[in-house]
Amino acid sequence: MKEKLKQVLSERRKWSFGGKGFTKAAVLVPIFCKEGEYHLLFTKRSDRLPSHKGQVSFPGGAYSEVDSSLLETALRESWEEIGVRAEDVEILGELDDTPTTTSSFNISPFVGLIPYPYQFVINRDEIDAIFDVPISVLLNKDNWKEERHIFNGEAVVDYSCEYQGWVIWGATARIVRQFLEVWKTASGAQS
Repeated sequence: MKEKLKQVLSERRKWSFGGKGFTKAAVLVPIFCKEGEYHLLFTKRSDRLPSHKGQVSFPGGAYSEVDSSLLETALRESWEEIGVRAEDVEILGELDDTPTTTSSFNISPFVGLIPYPYQFVINRDEIDAIFDVPISVLLNKDNWKEERHIFNGEAVVDYSCEYQGWVIWGATARIVRQFLEVWKTASGAQS
């Protein structure tokens, strides 16, 4: 599956968002195989952080001048937040930019395979918890809720997924849904 994912990600054209006034950010979309099934790893952000308090997210954060690229941002932040070493991540590709509507971040998501089991080291100043969700659960349409509303005069559809008390929503849910489309293409599954 790893090679198929890598191929699909390399063949797709990445959509880049060029909106002014947005802060560049990057996240790692960590995937791993546990007991013969692939999972995505998520974090729950600390309530003490200045933005996105208590939200479910992927490890990542704002671009820093010390970073040579957004990929380096995703890897640095993953190390700082949950102790995943850059050399333990096999980057499979990049998803489309995902702008946030309320905090003006432009997130570049990078899909990376990590080993399992892994000795995570949680930075309690930034992260309250980590958890994983089987991709099969995320692929089940019955696990997703759809909400429509108007934002800046435009109709917007937001999605959320609840799993074992964790609620995946907002930009993270949009990234997950984009990842699932790539996954379905790589696995040959029907939409």
